[in-house]
Amino acid sequence: MSDLPNCPKCNSAYTYEDGALLICPECAHEWTLETEAEEEKIIKDANGNILSDGDTVTVIKDLKVKGSSSVLKIGTKVKNIRLVDGDHDIDCKIDGFGAMKLKSEFVKKV
Repeated sequence: MSDLPNCPKCNSAYTYEDGALLICPECAHEWTLETEAEEEKIIKDANGNILSDGDTVTVIKDLKVKGSSSVLKIGTKVKNIRLVDGDHDIDCKIDGFGAMKLKSEFVKKV
């Protein structure tokens, strides 16, 4: 048996190598091992818990809102987060504040 990973799109076990690319014959998805490693980036909260899309988190520190005089208070609950790439790795909507990006180091999973 080959030790190639399953297709990340359709989970097919029939992947094969073509040079540096991995190809799925069932859905025609092409990827490299480097992109697969990037997709598996793990984002953790302040306590080390692994975060995923749709989680609910709580703010653990008063945060100044850039461009506003208001402050996001400690204990504010943020529902249905979305993980994104970048310095601020959580994209969310907060009641009373609107759309916002947060750093995972300032939240804890509920």
